[in-house]
Amino acid sequence: MLRASAAPLTSLCQCVPVRASRLVSLLLLLQTKGRMTAQALASELEVSVRTIYRDVESLHAAGVPLYGDAGPAGGYQLLDGYRTRLTGLTEQEAESLFLAGLPGPAAELGLGDAVSAAQLKLMAALPSSMRVRASRTVERFHLDAPSWYSDPERSPFLGPVADAVWRERLLEVTYRRWQAPEEVTRVLKPLGLVLKAGRWYLVALGSSRISTYRVAQMQAVSVLDESFARPEGFDLAAHWAASLEDFQSRQFTGEAVVRLSARGWESFASNVLPAVARAAERSAVDDGGWVRVTIPIESVGHAAGMVLRMGGEVEVLEPDELRAHVASVVRQLASIYLT
Repeated sequence: MLRASAAPLTSLCQCVPVRASRLVSLLLLLQTKGRMTAQALASELEVSVRTIYRDVESLHAAGVPLYGDAGPAGGYQLLDGYRTRLTGLTEQEAESLFLAGLPGPAAELGLGDAVSAAQLKLMAALPSSMRVRASRTVERFHLDAPSWYSDPERSPFLGPVADAVWRERLLEVTYRRWQAPEEVTRVLKPLGLVLKAGRWYLVALGSSRISTYRVAQMQAVSVLDESFARPEGFDLAAHWAASLEDFQSRQFTGEAVVRLSARGWESFASNVLPAVARAAERSAVDDGGWVRVTIPIESVGHAAGMVLRMGGEVEVLEPDELRAHVASVVRQLASIYLT
């Protein structure tokens, strides 16, 4: 069984810095992913296949036990048992590792002690100059996941849900939702957890499709003994991004035309969703000292709430249904406060 020494990598560091970094990245890819084709390596490192061939020759020359097989099932692979101990972290890489994990969410997942221990070990292994810079990162940057004006949600079943995700175990969940029947029980294949604005969401495969479940809405959870196979090629980050895009495309059901005072226009972006603010920016035209915009709306009721929050700084021009709804609410308020 081979044991890596630092010696083979010393010669790599004598290369041009950018190339040396790429050689180390290539080595780490093979160490973590196993056999990879030259084309796959080229795609990962964003270089040509010819460059990969040259880099492999350099690794051979440095004494790295790397071999390749031809054919459809071929590719490059490190000799079994080879592991390298890399100490070539840059200062920026060392600093970034102390921002990579959020201590609060890690603790919620039961990994708080593990994260602290890992950071302690990393700190002890760093050269003194990097240790000072990494310590400075911890002292001067703090990541706070929850959004303003809201506390992190209590998710009492996050522990067993995370356990099912880790161990690929089926999960029986009783879930409270907004539509009837409000409470349902489902058996799910948990694929991943996502933390969004202080709220945990489970991405899971049900009987026919992959859906998202808010962990705080779970009323009961049981981790079953039965395991499952994850869908081949499933990418949690890519799925989440696509889900958000789909949600936003279905979120708006109509449009409204409104005019805003100078003061209303100045504060408008902070009172609405980013997509609404962008639409307003694109459609803004001068209207006698006010600004006329066309914006997407979710519903008449939701849009009326947004308009009423801004008081006299905004006027609805279209649609008539929204204008009438706002007028009705204003009359109700007047009957309460002007009697």
